[in-house]
Amino acid sequence: MSVETIEPLRTDVPLAKEVRRLDRVVIRFAGDSGDGMQLTGDRFTSETASFGNDLSTLPNFPAEIRAPAGTLPGVSSFQLHFADHDILTPGDAPDVLVAMNPAALRANIGDLPRGAEVIVDADEFTKRALQKVGYDANPLEDGSYDSFHLHSVPLTTLTVEALKEFGLSRKEAERSKNMFALGLLSWMYHRPTEGTERFLRTKFAKKPEIAEANVAAFRAGWNFGETTEDFAVSYEVAPATTAFPAGTYRNISGNLALSYGLVAAGQLADLPLYLGSYPITPASDILHELSKHKNFGVRTFQAEDEIAGIGAALGAAFGGSLAVTTTSGPGVALKSETIGLAVSLELPLLVVDIQRGGPSTGLPTKTEQADLLQAMYGRNGEAPVPVIAPRTPADCFDAAVEAARIALEYRTPVFLLSDGYLANGSEPWRVPETDELPDLRVRFATGPNHTLADGTEVFWPYKRDPHTLARPWAIPGTPGLEHRIGGIEKQDGTGNISYDPANHDFMVRTRQAKIDNITVPDLEVDDPDGARTLVLGWGSTYGPITAAVRRLRTAGEAIAQAHLRHLNPFPANLGEVLGSYERVVVPEMNLGQLSTLLRARYLVDVRSHTQVNGMPFKAEQLATALKETIND
Repeated sequence: MSVETIEPLRTDVPLAKEVRRLDRVVIRFAGDSGDGMQLTGDRFTSETASFGNDLSTLPNFPAEIRAPAGTLPGVSSFQLHFADHDILTPGDAPDVLVAMNPAALRANIGDLPRGAEVIVDADEFTKRALQKVGYDANPLEDGSYDSFHLHSVPLTTLTVEALKEFGLSRKEAERSKNMFALGLLSWMYHRPTEGTERFLRTKFAKKPEIAEANVAAFRAGWNFGETTEDFAVSYEVAPATTAFPAGTYRNISGNLALSYGLVAAGQLADLPLYLGSYPITPASDILHELSKHKNFGVRTFQAEDEIAGIGAALGAAFGGSLAVTTTSGPGVALKSETIGLAVSLELPLLVVDIQRGGPSTGLPTKTEQADLLQAMYGRNGEAPVPVIAPRTPADCFDAAVEAARIALEYRTPVFLLSDGYLANGSEPWRVPETDELPDLRVRFATGPNHTLADGTEVFWPYKRDPHTLARPWAIPGTPGLEHRIGGIEKQDGTGNISYDPANHDFMVRTRQAKIDNITVPDLEVDDPDGARTLVLGWGSTYGPITAAVRRLRTAGEAIAQAHLRHLNPFPANLGEVLGSYERVVVPEMNLGQLSTLLRARYLVDVRSHTQVNGMPFKAEQLATALKETIND
């Protein structure tokens, strides 16, 4: 089939229709898992980022590989919040819903405020499809949704008609209806188009007829918006020119930022990066991404199970690599014995836990923060491990570098607790300059480090640095540095097997002291008004908490905010901060795990505000809860 390349779409011509200026918009694309909603949302996001808006996204998809088509469990959605100012969350409720079938409409309509725009594919509202999701009558015709601005568009028919010249089967043509919808929304919000067309031609480079068909569908959607009377208004959201410091920016997801942070850490440490991993949602993207970077000295190993993955990583650490293992909550449980071994061997190892809803298999594609206590205590014996948590998708880069710093400097495994919300969500990220990044280079042991009473010079593998209490890192095969390893208790200094009670007591306390003495920055408190109430968060609650605090301050309420990155050890000034406020509220996506730690450590009556529904906090609901606490 000969394919004629379509000329670029003109988006610079004056529009005859009314154009309204908005400061922010929340859009949700929803449809079957096979409707390409994640791709559609990702493309809209990429063009929005290139336009210069601040943004935040929330992909939401089912855990089933392929739920039955047209059913509620099979609905996949992608929510994007973009604005002309800095924003922190993907938005509490959509201003616009694009629903590709009745299931998508029914699953999402309850989240919309009155007056929201609803765009549906009218072709999919057949009697059978309606009955499948419990509609007794067609809601597009019976007035059920008169409180919304409902646009009933025959997306499938229009797409098939637009692609007649390409000779595709109807089924093949229908697959491009997500691009028609993307084109329509791109017209409505004046999004750039060149990047999407370039993306489609690259993605389908080996099938140019499919590439041009998708471009044609995308352009048909744009042209439909421009010519139809059903859409009388388009909208402009100006770039967020004052939201970002000067620099080079790109849109980035949490897992991608974390991957780049690990690659950067390997370069900063001048060490090969080794990932031993077993695929698990929502951490698998890190394995996928790191496998692309062999040119940076990255080696990835997809193991047969979780235990083999961390075992290989620990072996790589023994051999002198910056070692990483990635997983989610169920995998952490399987890795616990080897994490304990890493504590005993005192070797640097990054354990990346992208948390999800539990217990057991739980909610693989939904978010939660319920692995904190597992990270703190989920091993036999006294096995302390540092724990840090990023607060935004872009912050995953810096958190990965910080985790590597602690692991290398203190010779310890380190937990990095991200979650599904951060992993799959995205936001603009300023690419750092190389001189802004820390020097992570380490010195390996090269010779004897201890002199015996008779004057003999020997190598003691557990002779510690007096400041960090870290033991020397000796590369296997270095002459004269042979030493015993294993999980049985070591003798202080020599590393020989020891069952001596006093030695065991000393080693347990020394390993704990090493973690307790890790240098971490003091906790910074944002309190411009001298508030009596402090809201303290950790991890991905940063965005909703900050958005809620902004709303309260705008309404005249005084409230302080602080956010923890380092969860073990806590910042040295945390106790003083907690004691200086009458009320401390800790919002968490669990049943109060950080609150439990704070009460036990500092004897402070922390008020826990919790949510475990698989979704991030909504700023408005959190603001309401915080206001009740302020006025209590």
